[in-house]
Amino acid sequence: MTGDVFELNPVTHITVGAVGQPGQRTFFLQASQGYETVCLKLEKEQVFALARAVEEILQELEQREVRPLADDEEPEQSELALRFPLEPIFVVGQMGLVFDQTSDRIVLVAQELTSQEEAQDAASARFWVSLGQMRALSRLAKEIVASGRPICPLCQRPMDPTGHFCPRGNGHSKALAEP
Repeated sequence: MTGDVFELNPVTHITVGAVGQPGQRTFFLQASQGYETVCLKLEKEQVFALARAVEEILQELEQREVRPLADDEEPEQSELALRFPLEPIFVVGQMGLVFDQTSDRIVLVAQELTSQEEAQDAASARFWVSLGQMRALSRLAKEIVASGRPICPLCQRPMDPTGHFCPRGNGHSKALAEP
């Protein structure tokens, strides 16, 4: 991609998801407006950061009394499934959120991961998302991240089912993986 901009205003569907086994999953952010769908590839840490950022912006809006959020604004759980085929347009390098009071939507901006030399030619996507959709997205993102490999209580790194080498476990971390 070279400088392409994908804008969905407003989105009719937005979700995150993972495909594959824990430890080898690929993460996606997917948004649609009508029949147009934009699929982006993310890292697990980006999915978690997105969930936290959405939570923070929604709390700030409630604290500033900009707009209360009703439970019935969230889409049904069945509407949060990834839609196949999954064909990511680009790998996300950076994301940002801003509340657009005029449209009463949160704008999610994602920029393609590129080298510094290619930065001006990076593709980007902008999604105008309702507050209810964003709250549901945040909850789902946290669930997806939590459903991965367990985190080692000593080094905070993901553990495989057979354990892992833990620099803080002095070589005895395999016992941590056993139930």
